[in-house]
Amino acid sequence: MNRLHRAGQVWSPVITPFGPDLEPDSDRFAKHCRWLLGNDVGLAIFGTNSEATSLSVSEKRGLLDSLVAAGIPAARMMPGTGHCAIGDSVELTRSAVEHGCAGVLMLPAFYYKGVSDEGLFRYFSEVIERVGSAALRVYLYHIPPVSQVPLSLALVERLLKAYPDTIAGIKDSSGDWSNTQALIEAFGEEIDIYAGSEHFLLQNLRAGGAGCISATANVNPGPIAALARDWQGADAEQQQQALSALRGVFEQFPMIPALKSATALYGGDDAWHRLRPPLVELDAEQRKALASALDMAGFDMPGRRA
Repeated sequence: MNRLHRAGQVWSPVITPFGPDLEPDSDRFAKHCRWLLGNDVGLAIFGTNSEATSLSVSEKRGLLDSLVAAGIPAARMMPGTGHCAIGDSVELTRSAVEHGCAGVLMLPAFYYKGVSDEGLFRYFSEVIERVGSAALRVYLYHIPPVSQVPLSLALVERLLKAYPDTIAGIKDSSGDWSNTQALIEAFGEEIDIYAGSEHFLLQNLRAGGAGCISATANVNPGPIAALARDWQGADAEQQQQALSALRGVFEQFPMIPALKSATALYGGDDAWHRLRPPLVELDAEQRKALASALDMAGFDMPGRRA
């Protein structure tokens, strides 16, 4: 078996703060990461909700270096390292391995659509072979609603057979539970299968999955991690309902601006509102509506102002 983590793991695709010049703010980034770790949530930096595709490879490497220098343990990080260019993926993946990260979350090359499984296998294979490290652990990233480049079960099976010591898991952000269930049934004894939302956290764990890698773990880490730890408890269904209800509040708005708006509000730091174009912040009406909905839900981010 290639399972690296116990069942019940939660990871956050960490939102990225920017300064007035739209440069990454490493100090705010480290502060947010420490808060997430303090709530038992791992750091899937450079994920979709991190605005990763709006960051250059050098910026990502700089942020990774800064986190390590700030004492954030690399063993709690799973950086997103998949790019359209093989060389970019290799460079960032190699940096993550050298730092001792737990693994990397790897998108397929996503610009060209309708590519074959053969082409995708060659892409992942080329990155793995060029990095050339026995320490590399790859978590495949299946997010067809965004990438429009799905990862088939047959492709996962082929990669796992070719690289059984390297392919460690997959994040399924398809939003289709039947696909996640199929992955668990086919590969759950060999690799970690993560749901891409806490909507499916309890189902995932009961079926034999590993947990979730979820956008809203940025703002609601404690309760999500609590269910991941206590999913066999008598109140698990009630916990799941509460998580899904709160997730539903954020899903009424563009997700990344909403996550940043909540972090700005509950962290007392307006700088978190900033996004890199082409994304834009919530407007005044949206911020008011989000704040009102969160207040009605009794939401808080305890310790975030510290």
